[in-house]
Amino acid sequence: MSDIHKLMPDAAALVRQAGQFILGELKGFDESSVETKSVNQLVSYVDKTAEEILVKGLGKLLPDAGFITEEDTIGRETKQYTWIIDPLDGTTNFIHKVPVFSVSVGLNNGDETVAGLVFDICNDELFHGSKGRGAFRNTEPITVSVVDSLDKSLLATGFPYYDFEQMQQYLDVLRKLLKQTHGLRRMGSAAIDLAYTACGRFDGFFEYSLNPWDVAAGAFLVKESGGCVADFKGGKDYLFGKTIIAANPTIMEEFSNVITQGFAGQAPNQ
Repeated sequence: MSDIHKLMPDAAALVRQAGQFILGELKGFDESSVETKSVNQLVSYVDKTAEEILVKGLGKLLPDAGFITEEDTIGRETKQYTWIIDPLDGTTNFIHKVPVFSVSVGLNNGDETVAGLVFDICNDELFHGSKGRGAFRNTEPITVSVVDSLDKSLLATGFPYYDFEQMQQYLDVLRKLLKQTHGLRRMGSAAIDLAYTACGRFDGFFEYSLNPWDVAAGAFLVKESGGCVADFKGGKDYLFGKTIIAANPTIMEEFSNVITQGFAGQAPNQ
């Protein structure tokens, strides 16, 4: 299908609908309804209902498409076109009423992501785009930043919260970047981190132990906004490979070298 962009207004409406449902549940949300999937991985009826809204609506937009979803409200099935959905990225923030959480929806054609939507719910900002047509925040075009060196950059990351096997490497990289940048931010939603990188608020982002639903839409938006995306080895396996680096093209090499060396066990220069 060459006219994916024609689906975007309806997809955007569905993402906003799911986001409005989530926001409507925030005030009266009771932590007693939270379930623990595994260590520090939480879910509630809010995640599941939002996912059902998205699956039902997106299934009508592309009836032959498959789905990869975080909450498994529909069986995982990869087809030529596959929706990749995180209905509530930032569930822990939501549970604690920290107003940083999002809806993330990507669309793959084979192995290539061709559309992405990230709805920053509490700021009412919908980041979206389709292949070859640029990326937008609501109706305004966005591009990555023009910061030209790592020492001028503001970066984002996600702290390890269940996979601690590479904690020392992560802390080594963090130490290096804290000394060599304007700082790092930890928002609690990888989709928002990537959307903010796409629009130039952050100059780069990195995290490990992520899933495809965390990064599909946001990584696409970074690329469509003129940025670069790679895994920790400098390759292209960021969607299913569990690691991701995203940045504007000017600092990408310098930024990725710090991360690649650090996670390869080569202590970055102090």
